[in-house]
Amino acid sequence: MFEQRTATDAARLERYIELECAAFEQARPRSRALAASARAHWLNGVPMHWMLDWGTPFPVFVQHAEGAWLQDVDAHRYADYCLGDTGAMFGHSPAPIRDALARQAAGGFTCMLPDERVGAVGERLAGLFGLPFWQLMQTATDANRAALRWARAVTGRRRILAFEGCYHGTLDETLVRLQHGVTRMRPGLIGAAADHAAHTTLVEFNDLEALERELSSGTYACVIAEPVMTNIGIVTPQPGYHAALRQLTRRHGALLLIDETHSLSTGLGGYTRVHGLEPDLLVCGKAIAGGFPCAVLGFTNAMQERMQAVLAARSAGHSGMGTTLAANALAVACLDASLGQLMTPANYDIMLQRAGLLEESLLGVFRRHRLSWHVARVGARLEFGFSAQPPRNGTESAARMRPLLERAIHLALLNRGVLLTPFHNMMLCSPATTAEHLERLTDALDASLLQLAAALR
Repeated sequence: MFEQRTATDAARLERYIELECAAFEQARPRSRALAASARAHWLNGVPMHWMLDWGTPFPVFVQHAEGAWLQDVDAHRYADYCLGDTGAMFGHSPAPIRDALARQAAGGFTCMLPDERVGAVGERLAGLFGLPFWQLMQTATDANRAALRWARAVTGRRRILAFEGCYHGTLDETLVRLQHGVTRMRPGLIGAAADHAAHTTLVEFNDLEALERELSSGTYACVIAEPVMTNIGIVTPQPGYHAALRQLTRRHGALLLIDETHSLSTGLGGYTRVHGLEPDLLVCGKAIAGGFPCAVLGFTNAMQERMQAVLAARSAGHSGMGTTLAANALAVACLDASLGQLMTPANYDIMLQRAGLLEESLLGVFRRHRLSWHVARVGARLEFGFSAQPPRNGTESAARMRPLLERAIHLALLNRGVLLTPFHNMMLCSPATTAEHLERLTDALDASLLQLAAALR
């Protein structure tokens, strides 16, 4: 029913999208006016270009967001499953973060000196993730960049190994893709000064043979990995994969960097703690401080000793790492509040329970429509895909994506008061997600699929 086998099928889907776009525009005159005025001073009318990625004629302009609800300037209220593309995973404007910001605002924003709480925050991080040493950055991209530079410094090697379809922010080394088995720069990059593929090799996730073949060369400083791939659709590790990855990196002298930014949804302490991973370095951003800009870089005792040796041996001069506003007092205050009051067993229990219910409801909708679609879940993060079985790697996942159908579904849901993450079909459940949110999504999806099926007949 939803297959685009012919030009006629695609044309009907395009027509459905046109109708949803028209409905979107008619219902949002205030957003349309604000979008027009913003073009006078912002590139393409937005302060950050990702805000154009929703597939709508113009962006939804936000008036208020709290918990798992978002209201736009035209008074439409949305059940929000995007949650700022993970930044607000614990809900918009959670009370502990509001309170921490209010208290710290009267005591200084940034001093380029350590806040009195950093010792206690470091202890919290060590207890949560199991790594003893930490540094703070503003974004996960910053933290990943620093981690890879340290990996090169302590190993004396330059090459990085990553996975096809990976996502580590705008880290240069991972802005690459496999093309006919060869690592190439990712299409569409702007202003790259060098070939990002010059020092990075990609292999497929879950392919231990390819992983061992590359690592056996002894040329890799680090393997950087999401414990579960999340930006090419959700691709979960096969049983035993992470144990083998850790064994191979140790055998061949490569460090292991785990990026928990999206997989923090797994449970308390992220995938690393829940599944007992043993990385040399760990990065987490986005939701780590309740949505306030902050990221963490953790590392082992052994890594700390190697870093100290590099510092002792290097010549005087600029390290090339660090930013002025990193570890500012506002970030430390929010991180402290998030670790102590948001990342709790009780909150994760709610998130995981809601996500489990949503998974069952989505599968029920697909059964009613006789669709062989699957739902993949990483704790509180879910995604549905257009195949019966989940993909095993990034290439399989990309081949099964259907951007035109995704856009049609996203527009239909948005027009019915539901926001999904604009990139594929990703959803998050927060502690503020309620039965009302779940019902709104499943009812809207049910109605959208009925209407879409009628349009494609």
